[in-house]
Amino acid sequence: MALTLLEAAKLVSGDVQRAGIIELFAQNSEILNAVGFDNIPGGALKYDQEGSLPGIAFRAVNAAYSESTGVINPVTEPLVIAGGDLDVDMSLIKTRGVGIRATHEAMKVKALAQKWHYTFIKGDSNANSLEFDGMQARLTGSQVISNDGTADGAALSADKLDEAIDATDDPTHLIMTKVMRRRLSKASKDTAISGTIQFEKDDFGRQVARYNDLLILHADANDIATANQALGANEAYTGGGTADGTSIYVCSFTDGKLTGIQNDTMEVRDLGEQDAKPVVRTRVEWLTSIALLHPRGATRVRDIDQALAVVA
Repeated sequence: MALTLLEAAKLVSGDVQRAGIIELFAQNSEILNAVGFDNIPGGALKYDQEGSLPGIAFRAVNAAYSESTGVINPVTEPLVIAGGDLDVDMSLIKTRGVGIRATHEAMKVKALAQKWHYTFIKGDSNANSLEFDGMQARLTGSQVISNDGTADGAALSADKLDEAIDATDDPTHLIMTKVMRRRLSKASKDTAISGTIQFEKDDFGRQVARYNDLLILHADANDIATANQALGANEAYTGGGTADGTSIYVCSFTDGKLTGIQNDTMEVRDLGEQDAKPVVRTRVEWLTSIALLHPRGATRVRDIDQALAVVA
């Protein structure tokens, strides 16, 4: 069974620093807090993904069945290496105390978490062979639903969102921008639009929302420019026009659907003072990726103009 990062942190026995950094990873990304991670041996996960079911028919007495076999697609998901080194000058530790090192470590962890978070949506191994493919690159065909095919897109259609939810097996989460979350929350008060928004607290005491009982995760980072957001008003529309569209992803973070994979929980190593310069170095490293184990484990709704109010 896949464990979330918070659950994994509880199992890191006796290593307070590593447990704390794993928890910081989850805290700095709502997606990382939600997705489960399977530990796999080696550097890649090999699995069979269901392509299509075999045919079934009725037959007459003494008649034969037509042979039909389902399609299984073998998939290999390689792990990628994510991480970084963090140096803190010895003079800062002497003048400001050892706490300054923890402060810089927290900043490094935040940056790494946001990088993984961004790659989960926008990762493209064709553009950068060192990263894993994100949801935008993985989802194709019937798992991509156009909200509107004309130039410049349109306001989110609640019907299209419900269609994407239906197209996903065992959906658990919606991923969208904060703007879209506000739009959806406002629209839920309109009796012409089905579905309601409920609010609750997450593991860190932050307010989160649900739509039709699916937890809404936002893909925004407060200190990243809008143009570099994992999801923002920066996507091209199917019909052309100004590239200021956005998407919503429906995900099933359940066993056998959409999951994170890792060789083991992330490593945190204190490399001590360096010979080349008077700094102490911490290295954080993680062999990780994601795996879409089921072809209906996620669905994307694209061509949304988030500047417009949601419609029925």
